[in-house]
Amino acid sequence: MSTNAPRADVVIGVDMGTTSTKAVAFTADGTLVAFASAGYPLDEPLPGHVEQDPQLILAAVHQTIRSVVDELGAHRIAGLSFSSAMHSLMALDQAHTPLTAAITWADTRASAQAERLRASPTGLALHRRTGTPIHPMSPLLKLMWFAEHAPPLCQQARTWAGIKDWVLWRLCGELVIDLSLASCSGLLDIHTRQWDPEALALAGITPAQLPRLVSTTHLLPTLTEAAAAATGLPRHTAVVVGAGDGPLANLGVGAVRPGVAACSIGTSGALRVTVDKPAVDPRGGVFCYALTDERWVIGGAINNGGVTLDWVRAEIAGGQAVNTQALLDQAATVPVGSGGLIMLPYLLSERAPHWSSLARGAYIGLTRAHGSAHLTRAAVEGVCLQLALVLQSMQAAGLQIQEIRATGGTTRHALWQQILADTSGLPIGLPEGQEGSGYGAALLGMQALGLIESIDVAAEHIRVDATVQPQPEHAATYRALREIYEGLYDALVPTFERLRELAPSLPLAAP
Repeated sequence: MSTNAPRADVVIGVDMGTTSTKAVAFTADGTLVAFASAGYPLDEPLPGHVEQDPQLILAAVHQTIRSVVDELGAHRIAGLSFSSAMHSLMALDQAHTPLTAAITWADTRASAQAERLRASPTGLALHRRTGTPIHPMSPLLKLMWFAEHAPPLCQQARTWAGIKDWVLWRLCGELVIDLSLASCSGLLDIHTRQWDPEALALAGITPAQLPRLVSTTHLLPTLTEAAAAATGLPRHTAVVVGAGDGPLANLGVGAVRPGVAACSIGTSGALRVTVDKPAVDPRGGVFCYALTDERWVIGGAINNGGVTLDWVRAEIAGGQAVNTQALLDQAATVPVGSGGLIMLPYLLSERAPHWSSLARGAYIGLTRAHGSAHLTRAAVEGVCLQLALVLQSMQAAGLQIQEIRATGGTTRHALWQQILADTSGLPIGLPEGQEGSGYGAALLGMQALGLIESIDVAAEHIRVDATVQPQPEHAATYRALREIYEGLYDALVPTFERLRELAPSLPLAAP
């Protein structure tokens, strides 16, 4: 072969996550060619307010793309495709300049609005039509909060958009929202694929105040001069709009056929299964979001994944100097069940399956005999037990699941893998590479650009490096603990309510 022959085309998947942006370059056969990551803070300026600086996220996008471009050498870049964390919201003025920070999925300022709407006859009907639970994470509820608490801002705002919508506008000069992110806004009727009039009325906005709705494979064919200079890409580079990180994680790990669920545990966590038609269970225990026009994901998300272990390490186990691997190795020496210690890992409140922002974290059963390793293991078990409750809700909705494909940084450790298998009672497949959402974005881009036959064919060829089987005796223990764990939420609701009432008089820090 001639050494001057051009190398294979690559698509760069850009995944704008909660605490970092990752860019990954893949060839059509699934080979990872380049990778880059850049982090940014998650700000909490007020209790319940969880925001990000959109300029820092844009800078991370520029930085990671340029790093990958510099690493690619002679590889031809066919295009970019995007993934982002879901449920973000920001107000823009007439020039699309942000008037607010990017309000994230973890923000709970709209708790009162969510509880009020969920208690009304309208709430469940909206959930069934829009696929989005009535929860403060939802842009619909955030808009209701702004309408009640910041009327002057609402009058000034010309457009309400998500972080990916705005970043794509900065890159390409077009303000659009993909079907996937629209489907998790609480504003879109997922059955008609039109903005829901009742939801818009509750939010106090009109369709003209939202970005133009496009498919997840929509092409934006030209970069702005500024974006080309910042990324090192030619202006003619094709940009595929992409989708939300949850649905793309299913694609990235090959969980696109019946019976195979995807579990992603990053800062937060989620369990999802792919279906052909949008639907929500009658009780409203699950969400339903789009991957493409023909493929949807049903499942539940939890607020507290890896962030729980980060907190344990920082506040209990000795601080940031403690190595996470060593921390988990120590926790693995503790027997199943953490010596009767249960952690409710609701540090950032919680989402599925209760969809209430009331919850707060707690250790139950703590004794003097418990040490740091017990508290660490109980935190991991708590996250996995919460995911087991999500799985239980999915099964109650009639979804048959035989296997879980896991992805995310936390699942690289054997302790997470085994506890996830034991609490779910299902085999856990560990896909090669574990860049779920980024690879999913790249695959979606490849389909849009004609580099692969279809995402379904490509997903079937995703290799599973290893499978972790549940251990029957451990699974039996966790089934018993799950019953206790599940009952703790209901038992503590009155306590959560009372604490919320007292919260204004109980400041976290001295003034």
